[in-house]
Amino acid sequence: MSGTAADKTFGKYLEEAIGQENARIAFSAFGMPPSVSVRMNPFKRPEGERPEGEPVPWSRFGVLLDTRPNFTLDPVFHAGGYYVQDSSAMFVGHIFRTALKRRMQASQAGHPVRVLDLCAAPGGKTTDLAASLRMAAGDNFLLVANEVIRQRASVLADNTAIWGDPNVMVTSADPKNFRALPGYFDIIVADVPCSGEGMFRKDDKAAAQWSADNVALCQSRQRRIVADAWESLAEGGILIYSTCTFNRYENDLNIKWICDNLEAVPIFSHPGSGNGYPGIIETEYGFLLVPGLVPGEGQYCSAVVKSGQIPGKRKPGSPKNAYSADRKLRSMLPDSLFSSPVRLTGDEKSIKAVPEQISADVWTVAETIRTLSYGCSAGALKGRDFIPSADLALSLLAAGNAWPDTEVDLGTALRFLHRDPIRPECRKGYVCLTYNGLRLGFIKNIGDRCNNLHPQGRKIRMNI
Repeated sequence: MSGTAADKTFGKYLEEAIGQENARIAFSAFGMPPSVSVRMNPFKRPEGERPEGEPVPWSRFGVLLDTRPNFTLDPVFHAGGYYVQDSSAMFVGHIFRTALKRRMQASQAGHPVRVLDLCAAPGGKTTDLAASLRMAAGDNFLLVANEVIRQRASVLADNTAIWGDPNVMVTSADPKNFRALPGYFDIIVADVPCSGEGMFRKDDKAAAQWSADNVALCQSRQRRIVADAWESLAEGGILIYSTCTFNRYENDLNIKWICDNLEAVPIFSHPGSGNGYPGIIETEYGFLLVPGLVPGEGQYCSAVVKSGQIPGKRKPGSPKNAYSADRKLRSMLPDSLFSSPVRLTGDEKSIKAVPEQISADVWTVAETIRTLSYGCSAGALKGRDFIPSADLALSLLAAGNAWPDTEVDLGTALRFLHRDPIRPECRKGYVCLTYNGLRLGFIKNIGDRCNNLHPQGRKIRMNI
């Protein structure tokens, strides 16, 4: 560090949070290059071996890579086979799985598990939560991924579509809007905006913009965000709170404030309540992951249980009107299009498929909160022709035999993703291209040429 007053204050805050010796190790690590890691999609396992690297101890599907490859030129990445995520950030998913198990054992709700990812963009934690929920609850869950900034919310919607889980819906609303769903969510994950101390190795601006005043501003904002969404958490529900910063003001002191002011009980408040992973610092209320002590960047995570009562619960709405076009649309679609029961909504220009098991819950949220996406975009009808959506090819909701698949080599896959003309040998009509067994998207073979249906917004823009 350069020795400015802000640097000295940061050093003081860091020593308060992790101790003098750990702070010395962290300062040394700030000058080192950041690590690279990915988290595999357990429901899209590509044929072949996992990436070379060390496993992330707290994430079953996390891999620390030896070098940083060019992810843009890997079709498996575009197929949703993995997500590029910092290994420390994956610890939030570990705490979530602990909370989910606890909540599912304690709750007798009789409804799908309802989870709100409150500050979700760009989607790393959302995709981790989705995979964990599907492994624990099967189809019986709803994950609402929210991002208040509309541009970031669009990126979130794109990333969740590529991941392919139809039980994720994306909203774009201020946290206070969720008060309209009192007691609705079993778990809320709040990865709140912070001063970004844990990102100093990845983002030079984070270090340059750090100040004690900004820490105080972030602390105030974080409390408002949690308080605004608190009413939507069920009694006995769990809030998972995380930041990518180190200081006590945005971390442990905020957990204490939540417990003192919002009627909550900390889960990790006893010495030895941690998980014993090497390098992770156990704080008064949670856990700190610090560069130099762990391979990844900075992360704090804690969890509390809501003990106070709520004024009234919002019951799922009636999906009758939302899915009134279901029968008409169903009669126009090819048979065996979906892998599980769905309800159809929309019109002939934009047909959406919603897993039947959560259709009422999806409608409850959609009629209350500004929603960008839900279920799976199935496609559109043009005359008698059904044009499948690019999202359908990537969705877990798509049936395995709904259309012919054609396996292609790396060069053809990249040309498809670049939206170049391609001519694979395949039957006429709509064909789904696959790479290493994973679906990439559709072409339409019309005989003398093939139309490339890869979305313009997702095309590879670099020279391949």
